[in-house]
Amino acid sequence: MHVYFLGIGGAGTGPLAEIAAQAGFDVSGSDKQNSSYIDYLKTHGISDIEIGQSSDLIEKAHSDKPIDWLVYSPALKTESMGKEQLNCAKSLGIKVTRTDEFIREIVERSNLKMVAVAGTHGKTTTTAMVAWLFVALNKPQSYLIPAKVNFGEMGQLTKASEYFIYEADEYDRKFLSFEPYLSLISGVSWDHHEIYPTREEYISAFNDFINQSRKTVIWQSDAEYLNADGDNLIAQDDDTLEINDIKLKGLYNRRDAWLAVAAVHELLNVPITELISDINQFKGLSRRMEEIYPGLYTDYAHTPEKIKGAMSAASEMAEENGQKLVVIYEPLTNRRQIHMIDDYKDCFNGAIKVYWLPSYLAREDPKDPILSPEQLISHLTSPSVAEPAQRDEGLLNVIRQHLGRGNMVVAMAGGGGGSLDEWLRDNFKPS
Repeated sequence: MHVYFLGIGGAGTGPLAEIAAQAGFDVSGSDKQNSSYIDYLKTHGISDIEIGQSSDLIEKAHSDKPIDWLVYSPALKTESMGKEQLNCAKSLGIKVTRTDEFIREIVERSNLKMVAVAGTHGKTTTTAMVAWLFVALNKPQSYLIPAKVNFGEMGQLTKASEYFIYEADEYDRKFLSFEPYLSLISGVSWDHHEIYPTREEYISAFNDFINQSRKTVIWQSDAEYLNADGDNLIAQDDDTLEINDIKLKGLYNRRDAWLAVAAVHELLNVPITELISDINQFKGLSRRMEEIYPGLYTDYAHTPEKIKGAMSAASEMAEENGQKLVVIYEPLTNRRQIHMIDDYKDCFNGAIKVYWLPSYLAREDPKDPILSPEQLISHLTSPSVAEPAQRDEGLLNVIRQHLGRGNMVVAMAGGGGGSLDEWLRDNFKPS
């Protein structure tokens, strides 16, 4: 069966394409722009990838080898060219579904039990931690992680495995496509406002997810925030003392690690002490406090909660090394900023300087005014710590100066191709 992936370079779609190839499907796809994820797929045997976003690409691929199933990320529906491609595929009689429907097919045909990690923040790290524990315990594992890891591929399907470990994203209510054997909720705060116009709708969706799960590992504080209750909840005390035995940098990382430990203990009945010893060997994943050049780190933080998590880890690292902490921040989407503008406040506490870039634009509402760095900075508790900046030679020189002084520089950005993360990787290459 020939499966074609639209937006194959996406952090979630790419690993799914990898899993599809491992499952025996004939895989091809396209993306509107090149990226490191495209390069990753090509080096992992998926070379039939076109760069561009037009109906002609679908027609040509279908003519060369009939497409049986076209899989797309829900984000494509918001783009005019994406809509054209989907309509073209449907007119050709091709089966067209979202990524979640294809994942469900993989899980069901492989007879796997889904372990789904949901949450507004921390879910990618927690998913990787659960997968790592299976690796450390030498247990067969199948998983999809939307980030590069150092212990395996981004997507892996193993015949001998019993579980499929998956990051269940709430965007476009995708996570409601599944009925997990075990779910984890890593933290909840209102997000994706274009999908959930009110906080109550967001909370309701998470409650639906919990009700569809056989069991759910969740922090007690999040259970209270969601007003969730029931015999299927495995609530974790926010003040559990055992978390102090986890030695990873950053309180938020340690909290994610504890959820992973609690979940794997529930699944495999491995002693907590053994699991903590294993999780302390977790080496992290790409774009999560990843050092890309001596003294220069990149992190996927792009909401106040994620920023606080990244600052928690970075501050501990800087203090341990006797460094001052500098942040370069590129917000992810203008539409998010409209809802988050009053939430930044003191989230950069601990940094001696913040260089604030214009927002990375994606899936924007043309009716929304574009908020400038100056406007967003004005909502910080201490605006003087930050200044507007651009991705240009001037910023490169500023970064070099901070690195020359021995400061720790952390770039915080979401986004994919053409983001701050890729710009820095292009300009700071280890010798």
